[in-house]
Amino acid sequence: MSTWVLLRGLIRESRHWGEFPELLRRELPEADVITLDLPGNGSLSHMRSPARIEQMAEHCRRALAEKGFKPPYNLLAQSMGGMVAMAWQAAYPREIGNAVLISTSVRPHSAFYRRLRPQSYPLLARMMLSSRDPRRAEARILRIISSRGEQQPQVLDAWAGYARERPVSRVNALRQLLAAARFRDPGAAGRGPVLLLAGARDHLVDPACSRALARAWNAELAIHPDAGHDVPLDDGPWVAAQVRTWLERRLGA
Repeated sequence: MSTWVLLRGLIRESRHWGEFPELLRRELPEADVITLDLPGNGSLSHMRSPARIEQMAEHCRRALAEKGFKPPYNLLAQSMGGMVAMAWQAAYPREIGNAVLISTSVRPHSAFYRRLRPQSYPLLARMMLSSRDPRRAEARILRIISSRGEQQPQVLDAWAGYARERPVSRVNALRQLLAAARFRDPGAAGRGPVLLLAGARDHLVDPACSRALARAWNAELAIHPDAGHDVPLDDGPWVAAQVRTWLERRLGA
């Protein structure tokens, strides 16, 4: 039985996956699907976020060991979680089988204004300066990372509840931003198979970043025609099906 580990991104937690873990289980019925929180987020909001992506990867390794899961692992990671997956795969290549990276980017393959699009700067500034109204803050986040958020009012209700229950501190949000900004591609040595996914209507990270990674790594890429940054939220069945068909192609090759 394979083990798939799901990693979220900046100031997000495991509950933000919504129904996606179950969708992935349906497509991969023989797999264990596990979600992990990064330090400073979700169930670990009391912890200090590492200022290095590599330290986040080390935390994930320890967390899985404590839960009794043994490598090799397959990783499905969103945004900053994709950077954690890159660091993990580079440092411990024998531990990682397949990696699916969604809406991610990394230096030096893309310019800073593509890795974090300018239209997102005001949102990030407001997030850092004010967190008095979790619902308003989450509504802003939903608008910029989803192309279908207005069609899913229950998502905003859930996210506002998460923010009230387990708020991410400003210090931890800044440390996560710093970690993401300073991280560089650790290189191809030991890198296993990678599938890159992105949304054509991503207003946070330019999908050109995923195209650049696909060229640099000679990796497969699929771009959803109208999903935003959070592709699993906007079309979870599409993501799960992409993973299954990619695995089938690889096994049949």
